[in-house]
Amino acid sequence: MADQEEEMALPDLANAADLPAVADGAQGADEEESVRSAHDLEAVFDVPVNVSAVLGKTHVEVSNLLKLGRGAIVELDRKVGEAIDIYVNDRLVARGEVVVVDDRLGVTMTEIVKGGVS
Repeated sequence: MADQEEEMALPDLANAADLPAVADGAQGADEEESVRSAHDLEAVFDVPVNVSAVLGKTHVEVSNLLKLGRGAIVELDRKVGEAIDIYVNDRLVARGEVVVVDDRLGVTMTEIVKGGVS
């Protein structure tokens, strides 16, 4: 499958009125539509996931890696201001920007990647 990316809006799970109604495919088109809410996801709230924000990548030989010291600069494959990749369990799910929140780095998601590629 080709790398197809599509931007989609993030729903507010705390406010079920903002979510689209979802038809139950097993019941048929004439059945009432149900509304998804955060309560429907309660079973997975405690499932741990690995979230990674990748600023960029590079290839370094081990011999050069061992020579790196404090203050060394490693050139990455991204430019300043370019979107970073956000992975959940090694699967690309979004792109975003680095932000500063109370003297800490954070990430704001700017684009959801549908059908993410790892």
